[in-house]
Amino acid sequence: MVGSTIPRFASLHDVELCTYAATGERRAFGELVRRHGSGVRGLLRRMGAAPSEADDVAQDAFLAAFERIAEFRGEGTFAAWVKRIAARLYLRRLQKERKLAAFATQAMEADPPDAGGDSDASLDLDEALKALSAAERVCVTMCFGAGLSHTEAAEALNLPLGTVKSHVKRGLEKLRARLAPEGVVSEGRRGNG
Repeated sequence: MVGSTIPRFASLHDVELCTYAATGERRAFGELVRRHGSGVRGLLRRMGAAPSEADDVAQDAFLAAFERIAEFRGEGTFAAWVKRIAARLYLRRLQKERKLAAFATQAMEADPPDAGGDSDASLDLDEALKALSAAERVCVTMCFGAGLSHTEAAEALNLPLGTVKSHVKRGLEKLRARLAPEGVVSEGRRGNG
């Protein structure tokens, strides 16, 4: 049967697919794109990209990943690696469009008041993220969706580390409050530092 190699790729682990892709096997990399494309596009939409823009940046991220596939060592997941590439590409795009300058100005101004206490139990994560300020949404999705550390996010956004940590903390508190089941009071967690 001619198509017998396709099921073989479908059954391989991501690290094995990366090894094949590093040798130039495009079908192996195509399987990685099939597996992780929607996750990358979802991350970009959560960061604020319009659907068509998320598609474009995701495509650019997979092209960059293919060109640099030999750099992937399997120390983390392929999904996290390509999401970090996508997040950085999206931020560069924002910088080129001068949107990041407006974002930084907005981030330094007072955050808008909370949306209120009329939380709906049927809210999903995407809807809850929309209730965050732009600064909180980008910082939370970069640190939890793209897997960047606070330091990496601060460098990518050109913001002070403390500012990123504050946006992440406030964003997570708002998400907990909005996503908590009715009648459950969400308490802010207190860290050791």
